[in-house]
Amino acid sequence: MAAEKLRDLSQPIEVGLLDATVAAFYGTGSKEERSAADQILRDLQNNPDMWLQVVHILQNTKNLNTKFFALQVLEGVIKYRWNALPVEQRDGMKNYISDVIVQLSSNDSSFRLERLYVNKLNIILILKHDWPARWQSFIPDLVSAAKTSETICENCMAILKLLSEEVFDFSRGEMTQNKIKELKQSLNREFQLIHELCLYVLSASQRTELIRATLSTLHAFLSWIPLGYIFESPLLETLLKFFPMPSYRNLTLQCLTEVAALNFGDFYNVQYVKMYGIFMVQLQTVLPFNTNIPEAYGHGSSEEQAFIQNLALFFTSFYKSHIRVLEAPGDNIAALLMGLEYLIKISYVDDTEVFKVCLDYWNSFVLELFEAHHNLDNPAVAANMMGLQMPLLPGMVDGLGSQLLQRRQLYAEPMSKLRLLMICRMAKPEEVLIVEDENGNIVRETMKDNDVLVQYKIMRETLIYLSHLDHEDTEKQMLKKLSKQLSGEDWNWNNLNTLCWAIGSISGSMMEEQENRFLVMVIRDLLNLCEITKGKDNKAVIASNIMYVVGQYPRFLRAHWKFLKTVVNKLFEFMHETHPGVQDMACDTFLKIVQKCKRKFVIVQVGENEPFVSELLSGLPTTVADLEPHQIHTFYESVGHMIQAESDPQKRDEYLQRLMELPNQKWGEIIGQARVSVDFLKDQDVIRTVLNILQTNTSVATSLGTFFLSQITLIFLDMLNVYRMYSELISSSIADGGPFASKTSYVKLLRSVKRETLKLIETFLDKAEDQPQIGKQFVPPMMDPVLGDYARNLPDARESEVLSLFATIINKYKGAMIDDVPRIFEAVFQCTLEMITKNFEDYPEHRLKFFSLLRAIATHCFPALIRLSSQQLKLVMDSIIWAFRHTERNIAETGLNLLLEMLKNFQNSEFCNQFYRTYFLTIEQEIFAVLTDTFHKPGFKLHVLVLQHLFCLVMFLVVSFSSSSRGLGLGTGSTKRVFQVETGLLTEPLWDVATVSYAYPSNSIFVREYTIKLLSTSFPNMTAAEVTQFVNGLFESRNDLSTFKNHMRDFLVQSKEFSAQDNKDLYAEEAAAQRERERQRMLSIPGLIAPNEIQDEMLDS
Repeated sequence: MAAEKLRDLSQPIEVGLLDATVAAFYGTGSKEERSAADQILRDLQNNPDMWLQVVHILQNTKNLNTKFFALQVLEGVIKYRWNALPVEQRDGMKNYISDVIVQLSSNDSSFRLERLYVNKLNIILILKHDWPARWQSFIPDLVSAAKTSETICENCMAILKLLSEEVFDFSRGEMTQNKIKELKQSLNREFQLIHELCLYVLSASQRTELIRATLSTLHAFLSWIPLGYIFESPLLETLLKFFPMPSYRNLTLQCLTEVAALNFGDFYNVQYVKMYGIFMVQLQTVLPFNTNIPEAYGHGSSEEQAFIQNLALFFTSFYKSHIRVLEAPGDNIAALLMGLEYLIKISYVDDTEVFKVCLDYWNSFVLELFEAHHNLDNPAVAANMMGLQMPLLPGMVDGLGSQLLQRRQLYAEPMSKLRLLMICRMAKPEEVLIVEDENGNIVRETMKDNDVLVQYKIMRETLIYLSHLDHEDTEKQMLKKLSKQLSGEDWNWNNLNTLCWAIGSISGSMMEEQENRFLVMVIRDLLNLCEITKGKDNKAVIASNIMYVVGQYPRFLRAHWKFLKTVVNKLFEFMHETHPGVQDMACDTFLKIVQKCKRKFVIVQVGENEPFVSELLSGLPTTVADLEPHQIHTFYESVGHMIQAESDPQKRDEYLQRLMELPNQKWGEIIGQARVSVDFLKDQDVIRTVLNILQTNTSVATSLGTFFLSQITLIFLDMLNVYRMYSELISSSIADGGPFASKTSYVKLLRSVKRETLKLIETFLDKAEDQPQIGKQFVPPMMDPVLGDYARNLPDARESEVLSLFATIINKYKGAMIDDVPRIFEAVFQCTLEMITKNFEDYPEHRLKFFSLLRAIATHCFPALIRLSSQQLKLVMDSIIWAFRHTERNIAETGLNLLLEMLKNFQNSEFCNQFYRTYFLTIEQEIFAVLTDTFHKPGFKLHVLVLQHLFCLVMFLVVSFSSSSRGLGLGTGSTKRVFQVETGLLTEPLWDVATVSYAYPSNSIFVREYTIKLLSTSFPNMTAAEVTQFVNGLFESRNDLSTFKNHMRDFLVQSKEFSAQDNKDLYAEEAAAQRERERQRMLSIPGLIAPNEIQDEMLDS
């Protein structure tokens, strides 16, 4: 009954009842009560007449939540229906809100009490669509009201701040570009009044809250107001006057930071120098130069900590834009160097956000210094670095060089201190697996911290630039810190870690001779430290650091066999160290070193009797005795890399046989027992052993490739028999135990063996060189045990790896597999589709691998697809459409790539007309559907390529020729005629001639009309003229991909589907090109890309 009474808006709403409903919604009553109250409030909010009750509610309620509900209703009307309301209703509401604001903010106590309510009213007032057109006097009215009382003035400042934020910060996607432009121009025109009001308040008022509100408002305006208001008025002096006062320090500093960040040429350089000079004098009274800033920050209040953060922002903003003006000889240099010293001290503050601000600046500053130094060989570039915009005469080059040298000397001391900062605070690299937990224990890292990895990348880059600027100082600082570790003066885990991470990070930046000398000292000292330091945790930390450093310097290790051998033997020692993470890191580092130095291990080195690999194989059982299975696999993969580097086939096979001796012996025992009794294979421990042996084989196959042939031949047929047997066991378990049986540990273990078998075969075939006899040897025996098994199995027992295995086989042996495609199709197609098309969630692994297999068939065995029946082809096309509709990005992209392959292949086949007549319109409609769906933004590039392909297919050419009797040449007396000739490969109409009575002159005209109709129906918010213009543009730009793509982007924003959103995915291709340019730049600077990341052969013979 009460609900019906509330919903009846024909008479004034009963405010007490509304208060009770709002209270029930926010209260702690039952779920049903809250749900009922929510429904009533929603109904009221959606009622178009509810806003007429707002004034009545606001006048009669004391409940703040009810007031906010009423204002929410009003806000909705103002946003969406304001312009449709009669003028008198708009004016009445406007005057009422203004009156309430003035009334509440006239009195200090009511203003403080109702602060939240007043703020909401302010927002409502700002959301007006009336200013500037229908309320031209808004700002003059506001300014004159502000002069009547200090509390009203304080609230007016809040309104002005909101106004600035609405127009300059939050307008994107909320207003049209023209509206934003109009508001900005109005604000600029009216700003003189606001400027005068702010200066008047700052000079005349003694009221703290009002001055703070004014500074806060100025902060919002300073980034965009005309510069004359800042530099040609007393504003800057006034701000600097407030800076030393504790109550206003942070707000003033924020305002000064906004001014510091402005950069409009050299016109106001004098004022900037003066501002910086006064600021530095005042700063020394606020924060004396000798203060220990990190300590002060740690013990400071939140206000004091905010001051340090703001100070970092001020310095970095000022230096980014104006550091050059302070470099001129004179008093400024001392102030500049003092400011940099402050910033270095702030960089030691133990706060991630503060450090990020400082690091971002240091990175850009050091890069600028480095590039000028790096480009001295190219005077034109160097001149540009110095800000000179004129051609260089030969005599000027020397002068420029000395100028750059002076600049480097000016910053030599700050850069030296910055090197120390980077060394002391270096972030943890990805390769380091051993960390200190919150209890101070050394443990294995369980999760990567992406923020730390990003920070490491920036710090590493910065330190490399610093190293290039002065290699000697970098080396000296690192060795000095290392000697303090050895002496115990500076010893602790964190100091050693950051130092070693810094040493590893500059790999490749020094000349080889200097790097060799430096590294000999570093590794020698670290090995000594490991010997003299007691305690397991301490040794684990040192071990982790030794492994990290040596792993970063493959060039050094290749050049020094004795060091390489010492390091590898040290890694073997660490493989017996059971401290968490040490063994993992030892195995990972061993693999990394072997990949870059593999040739060194298979030749007889000076002073050795045999190659290292032979010595290693003799002691292999002892070396791996304490390793976990997954670590043994990494170890075996590493030795596989060594064997792969041996060029003598006889030695290579002997090494492989010795390497696989242990697993082969165990495999032989298991198969022998199984021949006696097949039940032996059902034991869980035996299954685990089989799995481990297969994983070891996969690891070796990964590194050996083709040379693994002799080993896989040895176990292949027995392996398939085990596969078949375990598959039957799984099927019978699931058939007996239902779907839950597939979740039991026993079935999971059996499936792991099947997956590993498939993975081993796939790895070998993928890595093996393209030798047809390998395919003939291995593919036919797999057809029934693997493919037949997949078809026969229950869905829950089918392994997705079967799909990826056959995709690999087809990608490898290409056309040679055409005759096998029908068999593959028959075994996997129908049954997999039934599994994956029920929804978008089940069997995620099968989805991606199924479409990868289909793509391999379409690319390499297309003739086999043409032989499919029309029902089967429809099934293929439906599955492709289903794939690119998928919201999982990988599946959608695979589907789109597959579609492009199919379109191109059918275009060049004899079935071109037949295929496109059946599927052209469906594909166009489906692609437009995903193109305009924001969930599918990442596929934009491929959507565009498909549409471009379709529009190019139906293109026509305008040709002219003569109708004279002398042939096609235009001769005397001939008549010129113009015809549209279809030049696409489609020679038959795309429309259904039986149902469409109108005979279109060409396919292109039909497609144009069809597309206009399709888009007009889908986007009723666009006019017919807009849609037609867009479709015409598609046809006109179809031969220029870049124009076609931009035309499509404009349409997506214009259709309102993608406005006010993050549209970076529409520019993903351009972003990828930018990343590649950045990579090429980094490759040109020694050390910027770590030696381990450079994909070269690194021939080390």
